[in-house]
Amino acid sequence: MTPTEKKALLATLRARFDAYPGRHEGVAWSEVERRVAARSRALAALAAMEATGGEPDVIGRDAGTGAIVFCDCSAESPAGRRSLCYDAEALAARKEHRPKHSAVARAAELGVELLTEEAYRELQRLGEFDRKTSSWVHTPADVRALGGALFCDRRFGRVFVYHNGAESYYAARGFRGALRV
Repeated sequence: MTPTEKKALLATLRARFDAYPGRHEGVAWSEVERRVAARSRALAALAAMEATGGEPDVIGRDAGTGAIVFCDCSAESPAGRRSLCYDAEALAARKEHRPKHSAVARAAELGVELLTEEAYRELQRLGEFDRKTSSWVHTPADVRALGGALFCDRRFGRVFVYHNGAESYYAARGFRGALRV
């Protein structure tokens, strides 16, 4: 990342941080900037989140480690990360009309982790997300072993968790990522 790109990314993140103070009470921008600027992998992940339409913002601090947590805060599932099946196994099982990628593999490439169901619900306490789209979430091993995968959305003023075959994909389903810095 060039110095100009780094400066532009930090300016975008700062503007979003300032625009949504309720997402990160008790977290100072100066600490966020210091941590992010010192970690090239974090900068790369945030740039990728931004480039794929995630609109990353700070949503708090990890209670166990003290890390600052970023999450995709776009109103809908990030546009550059849709039409994906759940994981590589599901992608390989797809015989025809295969998607280009899987959510789990794409998250790893971006350097982020899929939200858990709990993290997704926490995000929804900060705003209303996925009112027209849905997002894959980390699926427990016992569900995945049976061929399923979980996704979430917000409809009718509530957050819903659903299941689908892991090999399914839809134009309106993507994934949201989290990054700890």
